[in-house]
Amino acid sequence: MADKVLVAMSGGVDSSMTAALLLEQGYECIGATMRLYDAAAYDGCGSSAEAEMARSVAGRLGIAYRTYDFCDEFAAAVIQPFISGYLQGQTPNPCVQCNRLLKFGRLFEEMEQLGCRYIATGHYARVSRRADGQYVLQKAVDPAKDQSYVLAFLRQEQLPHILLPLGGLMKQEVRRMAAGRGLDNADRAESQDICFVPDKDYAGFIERESGAVPPGDFVDGAGAVLGRHRGHIHYTIGQRRGIGIGFGRPMYVCAKDAAANTVTLGGAGELLGSGLLAGEFNWVSGRPPVGRISVGARVRYHQQEQQAEAEVIDGGLVRVRFAEPQSAIAPGQIVVLYDGEDVLGGGIIRGALR
Repeated sequence: MADKVLVAMSGGVDSSMTAALLLEQGYECIGATMRLYDAAAYDGCGSSAEAEMARSVAGRLGIAYRTYDFCDEFAAAVIQPFISGYLQGQTPNPCVQCNRLLKFGRLFEEMEQLGCRYIATGHYARVSRRADGQYVLQKAVDPAKDQSYVLAFLRQEQLPHILLPLGGLMKQEVRRMAAGRGLDNADRAESQDICFVPDKDYAGFIERESGAVPPGDFVDGAGAVLGRHRGHIHYTIGQRRGIGIGFGRPMYVCAKDAAANTVTLGGAGELLGSGLLAGEFNWVSGRPPVGRISVGARVRYHQQEQQAEAEVIDGGLVRVRFAEPQSAIAPGQIVVLYDGEDVLGGGIIRGALR
């Protein structure tokens, strides 16, 4: 009897090819779409429109298909923490949280309920098993599409049940394969935005959901007032354009204090941090390292890896020290650590070390 796989489907080319490839490999596939957000005129990730596209693909492939309404869970687990984080002066990453809590959380539970052995997604990453039985999450073969960063919260006990068939393929190869199989979405464009804020106006979204944040002071590193800002949620660490004040030299957003409603401005050198502290850290192996280890580190999704040392300190916090100072380390973002091709783990940045 063929192993059953719950395939997370969005209607896009990647998830469609995931289902097609697994079918060809002999798996019994069930397509599944998570309905996450259904505001008026919204047709992005997790919408009713995407569910209809996925249903159409599933029908073409001849596989069973289900939709799961996780709108309430998405609002509670992803949207509200995103709003709360911004209001506290952080820069949350909702896509990481969605993968962690919904796709490999709630949908994982549905996989088990259906008696499926695996869950599969169209992520560009790989799962490997070592000779000693340890499972490893690894980067994709296509460096331009590698999505291992957003999967760094996967746990060791989950990895044996995850299939990522696109991890060993190049994106253009996937598109060619989809076209060769007659899939109508072979050339469908990809969304690059936060799904529930497609216009990228994060501050506007937060104000519509929770009310306006009042204006406050721009200050320098010593606390001297430089001018007035529109409310701290309108600014992000590292921002240069849109500050609204001329200084005769480049000035950047270096820090935000939500309690005081101040935004600290400074030169490029004041953005640099020698390291960071991260909490809620997930070690993919399930075993935190002892002592300092050499790692590659990313503090943003598409950042080139930076040489660093990491160690677990009091309370399970992870301290990362970079070989070269890094710019714009933002609290609330995710740091992911690598050992070559392997993902060691990831955590939420608490703050930069100067």
